[in-house]
Amino acid sequence: MMDPVVTALVLRSLDGLSARSIATAQNVANASTPGYRPLRVSFERMLTAAASGSPETIAAVRPRLEQGAPGETLRLDLELATASSTAGRYAALVELLGRQMQLHGLSIMGNK
Repeated sequence: MMDPVVTALVLRSLDGLSARSIATAQNVANASTPGYRPLRVSFERMLTAAASGSPETIAAVRPRLEQGAPGETLRLDLELATASSTAGRYAALVELLGRQMQLHGLSIMGNK
Protein backbone atom coordinates (compact mmCIF):
# COMPACT_ATOMS: atom_id res chain seq x y z
CA MET A 1 0.00 0.00 0.00
CA MET A 2 1.22 3.49 -0.81
CA ASP A 3 2.52 5.70 1.98
CA PRO A 4 -0.09 8.29 3.10
CA VAL A 5 2.30 11.17 2.40
CA VAL A 6 2.97 9.90 -1.12
CA THR A 7 -0.75 9.43 -1.72
CA ALA A 8 -1.46 12.99 -0.57
CA LEU A 9 1.32 14.33 -2.83
CA VAL A 10 -0.03 12.45 -5.85
CA LEU A 11 -3.60 13.63 -5.25
CA ARG A 12 -2.54 17.28 -4.78
CA SER A 13 -0.38 17.04 -7.88
CA LEU A 14 -3.37 15.79 -9.86
CA ASP A 15 -5.41 18.74 -8.59
CA GLY A 16 -2.69 21.18 -9.63
CA LEU A 17 -2.25 19.60 -13.04
CA SER A 18 -6.01 19.62 -13.60
CA ALA A 19 -6.15 23.33 -12.78
CA ARG A 20 -3.20 23.98 -15.11
CA SER A 21 -4.92 22.05 -17.88
CA ILE A 22 -8.05 24.20 -17.55
CA ALA A 23 -6.03 27.44 -17.48
CA THR A 24 -4.02 26.36 -20.53
CA ALA A 25 -7.20 25.51 -22.43
CA GLN A 26 -8.55 28.98 -21.63
CA ASN A 27 -5.30 30.52 -22.83
CA VAL A 28 -5.44 28.61 -26.12
CA ALA A 29 -9.11 29.49 -26.62
CA ASN A 30 -8.38 33.18 -26.03
CA ALA A 31 -5.06 33.37 -27.90
CA SER A 32 -6.43 35.80 -30.47
CA THR A 33 -8.47 37.92 -28.04
CA PRO A 34 -7.03 41.44 -27.88
CA GLY A 35 -5.86 42.39 -24.40
CA TYR A 36 -6.22 38.86 -23.02
CA ARG A 37 -3.93 38.19 -20.07
CA PRO A 38 -2.84 34.55 -19.92
CA LEU A 39 -3.52 32.47 -16.84
CA ARG A 40 -0.80 30.60 -14.96
CA VAL A 41 -1.16 27.93 -12.28
CA SER A 42 1.53 27.32 -9.69
CA PHE A 43 1.61 24.62 -7.08
CA GLU A 44 4.89 22.71 -7.33
CA ARG A 45 6.92 24.88 -4.94
CA MET A 46 4.16 24.90 -2.34
CA LEU A 47 3.79 21.15 -2.65
CA THR A 48 7.54 20.61 -2.32
CA ALA A 49 7.58 22.74 0.83
CA ALA A 50 4.66 20.77 2.29
CA ALA A 51 6.14 17.37 1.37
CA SER A 52 8.08 17.13 4.61
CA GLY A 53 4.87 17.55 6.60
CA SER A 54 1.89 15.38 7.28
CA PRO A 55 -0.76 14.29 4.78
CA GLU A 56 -3.00 17.01 6.26
CA THR A 57 -0.36 19.68 5.56
CA ILE A 58 -0.09 18.45 1.99
CA ALA A 59 -3.89 18.32 1.59
CA ALA A 60 -4.07 22.00 2.54
CA VAL A 61 -2.01 23.01 -0.52
CA ARG A 62 -4.16 24.53 -3.26
CA PRO A 63 -3.09 25.49 -6.78
CA ARG A 64 -2.60 29.23 -7.19
CA LEU A 65 -4.17 30.84 -10.26
CA GLU A 66 -2.43 33.98 -11.45
CA GLN A 67 -3.15 36.27 -14.34
CA GLY A 68 -0.30 37.43 -16.56
CA ALA A 69 0.96 40.98 -16.47
CA PRO A 70 -0.75 43.56 -18.68
CA GLY A 71 0.79 43.41 -22.13
CA GLU A 72 2.24 39.93 -21.62
CA THR A 73 2.20 38.14 -24.92
CA LEU A 74 0.72 34.70 -25.16
CA ARG A 75 2.76 32.28 -27.24
CA LEU A 76 0.53 29.59 -28.64
CA ASP A 77 3.47 27.22 -29.19
CA LEU A 78 4.39 27.40 -25.49
CA GLU A 79 0.77 26.94 -24.44
CA LEU A 80 0.51 23.79 -26.56
CA ALA A 81 3.79 22.51 -25.10
CA THR A 82 2.42 23.16 -21.61
CA ALA A 83 -0.78 21.30 -22.49
CA SER A 84 1.19 18.31 -23.73
CA SER A 85 3.52 18.24 -20.72
CA THR A 86 0.61 18.61 -18.29
CA ALA A 87 -1.33 15.78 -19.94
CA GLY A 88 1.71 13.49 -19.81
CA ARG A 89 2.38 14.19 -16.14
CA TYR A 90 -1.30 13.69 -15.29
CA ALA A 91 -1.43 10.38 -17.16
CA ALA A 92 1.69 9.13 -15.40
CA LEU A 93 0.24 9.90 -11.97
CA VAL A 94 -3.08 8.24 -12.81
CA GLU A 95 -1.14 5.20 -14.03
CA LEU A 96 0.76 5.12 -10.73
CA LEU A 97 -2.47 5.22 -8.73
CA GLY A 98 -3.98 2.51 -10.93
CA ARG A 99 -1.04 0.20 -10.37
CA GLN A 100 -1.16 0.82 -6.63
CA MET A 101 -4.86 -0.07 -6.61
CA GLN A 102 -4.11 -3.27 -8.55
CA LEU A 103 -1.43 -4.25 -6.04
CA HIS A 104 -3.76 -3.49 -3.17
CA GLY A 105 -6.50 -5.58 -4.79
CA LEU A 106 -4.11 -8.49 -5.31
CA SER A 107 -3.00 -8.37 -1.69
CA ILE A 108 -6.64 -8.52 -0.57
CA MET A 109 -7.56 -11.36 -2.93
CA GLY A 110 -4.46 -13.41 -2.16
CA ASN A 111 -3.34 -16.00 -4.68
CA LYS A 112 -6.81 -16.83 -5.97
